[in-house]
Amino acid sequence: MSFVRTYTKPKVFGITVLAALVLGALAGYLAKSAGLGRLTTTLEKVGDVFTSLLQFTVIPLVFTAIVVGITSLRRLGSSRAARLGGKTLLWFAVTSLIAVLVGLAIALVFKPGTGVQVAPTESALKRLASREGGSWSTLLDTLVPSNLFSAFTEGKVLQVVFIAILVGFAAYALGEKAAPFVDLTRSAFDLVQKIVGWIILLAPLGVFGLIGTAFATYGNSFVRPLFSLIAAVYGGTLIVLFVVYPILLRFVGKVSPLTFFGKAWTAIQFAFVSRSSGATLPLSRQTAANLGVDNDYASFAVPLGTTTKMDGCAAVYPAIATVFIANLFGIQLGVWQYVAIVAVAVFGALATAGTTGWFTMLTLTLGAVNLPPEVIATGVAVVYAIDPILDMVRTATNVAGQITVPVLVARSEGLLDDEILNAPSEPPLLSAPREAVPA
Repeated sequence: MSFVRTYTKPKVFGITVLAALVLGALAGYLAKSAGLGRLTTTLEKVGDVFTSLLQFTVIPLVFTAIVVGITSLRRLGSSRAARLGGKTLLWFAVTSLIAVLVGLAIALVFKPGTGVQVAPTESALKRLASREGGSWSTLLDTLVPSNLFSAFTEGKVLQVVFIAILVGFAAYALGEKAAPFVDLTRSAFDLVQKIVGWIILLAPLGVFGLIGTAFATYGNSFVRPLFSLIAAVYGGTLIVLFVVYPILLRFVGKVSPLTFFGKAWTAIQFAFVSRSSGATLPLSRQTAANLGVDNDYASFAVPLGTTTKMDGCAAVYPAIATVFIANLFGIQLGVWQYVAIVAVAVFGALATAGTTGWFTMLTLTLGAVNLPPEVIATGVAVVYAIDPILDMVRTATNVAGQITVPVLVARSEGLLDDEILNAPSEPPLLSAPREAVPA
């Protein structure tokens, strides 16, 4: 058996990623404690290259996946397609509501940030100074691009989503006239998926560099005082991931949680490593299909969820981080401020589209509860220091939700094939191609 086929086996790949996680943390700690600048630079370079490889695939993935997904609904009929869209958005809102309530419950019980004394680093303040905070007016102002091509060249994911939806529905309306364009778009999507499959194989190197850089940069000076935030975020997201979703899958989707995680684990694992829902999109889409979701509906629902369904980044995390920052500065939140946190999580998910989603959603939430500007700026700079550690579990939760909702909706619409659901399937985009058998 070749090395590649062995390496891409789920258990082998999973162990390799975990080993890279541990080795990266040790290398980063060594670089920090021993002052090994060259090792720190190497770790940062490895992480940056992996991140860049992922980021350059996000824009073409999002555009082609949404266009293909919308046009794929034609086979299901207009009325059914509209009903599927409505149910999908409803379940996005319901699961976001549950997730934000879990986040608030964790924050209120464990009170992260109480008694913590920590100040932001100068580098964090400088990096965040150039970012524009989240707001409803900013969302509306940046939704429609002034130039068709600038949305793609400047990496404006939300604008690309807007364009893709317009183009997708136009192609849907044109039918056969748009068939050549749809075929070309589908081929482009398949090409990008193939590239992502190659990038996935580099995940252990990527996580080694990313985790190593986090430990080499911040060490224990920030991790220790912010441990209450780390524990709260991981606790809240893991409850959503391993309690809320399994309950919904068992009692609403009539799907065994063990079957779900057995087929979804590769996508969830890659999301944890890559910290990118967009880069995980091909795995998420194929996982939904492997779970028996109608392929045409999966092609629509999963890409839509990738850009608007983020229970980790847009619900659990903003709730906990907002309470943490309030506790950090000794500010007591009132009932209506908690209501505002819930409302933003349910209705503001669209604002998280893009690689800066957590920042947009957190500042949007902090603004909604009317915290002073200096508290918002300082608080965000503090939590930014450990963002790579938090972003891993947030993204894994995002992706699990983006797969769960299509399963629930497909079951309610009779679009879930139990034969495919219960049949063994290869890990999406990870398994090596089978070797040709000699004649």
